[in-house]
Amino acid sequence: MVGFVCANLVLAMCGNISEVFEYNLAPNHIISQGDQIKLTLDNVSGCGFESKKKYLFGQASVQIKLIEGDSTGTVTAFYMASEGPVHDELDFEFLGNVSREPYLVQTNGTGNREQRHTLWFDPTLDFHTYSFFWNRHFIVEVFLVDGIPIRVFTNKEDKGAWFPRQQAMSIRGSVWNADDWATQGGKVKTNWTNAPFVSTFRFFIINACELLPETDDIMAQYGKLGRFWWDKPAFVVLNRHRSHQLKWVRRKHLVYDYCKDKARFTELPRECIS
Repeated sequence: MVGFVCANLVLAMCGNISEVFEYNLAPNHIISQGDQIKLTLDNVSGCGFESKKKYLFGQASVQIKLIEGDSTGTVTAFYMASEGPVHDELDFEFLGNVSREPYLVQTNGTGNREQRHTLWFDPTLDFHTYSFFWNRHFIVEVFLVDGIPIRVFTNKEDKGAWFPRQQAMSIRGSVWNADDWATQGGKVKTNWTNAPFVSTFRFFIINACELLPETDDIMAQYGKLGRFWWDKPAFVVLNRHRSHQLKWVRRKHLVYDYCKDKARFTELPRECIS
């Protein structure tokens, strides 16, 4: 039978990090240094890590300092994903750029639901916090940067739209080469003379429900455990302050929204319909 444990983990020390995460892609490109994980990319390989356990609902956060200088063609990702051919996924993808040009942060869910934003700071100069928040009742999932919502994905399952509430997901990070699309649509390629490219992760916070052995009845078992803080009425909608923050981000920093890409669809996706 499946079970859930409500986890509240603050991972600031390298020893704790290694207990929770495994280096599942090119571990020789990953450097553990104090309380930090440095992910490196060169012309041989990128690299990545994944949590040993999976989580369903709650909040997951990390602080990241992105690749400095010319990061053209590179992608640094912080994301959650389930297993299998029909999987759920939530993504922060940081798209590199030429020196002195701004990074773009692309948020996504399963099935090419991209939005792209500029940031109101230089993410290569210092660490900033990136977070996912979602729950089973919550009408939305929220992507946050330093606590400010940059995207709200509304649950419109009643219209037949996708929403990630059936499968637990592991927490992952990676850096990889994507110069076929990441910078200016692939027009500008990775300059390997600048390698290795390094993004640094630290201070993971996981405040979420940890999934124990698998079963077919995930939602029923979750319901038996009662309500968690993220299921409370206060989290059904954004409060007024965060609603104003989201409007500001959309007005000042949103540069692409798949729901408004009329050339892409013959019929508007269901989740884009008001």
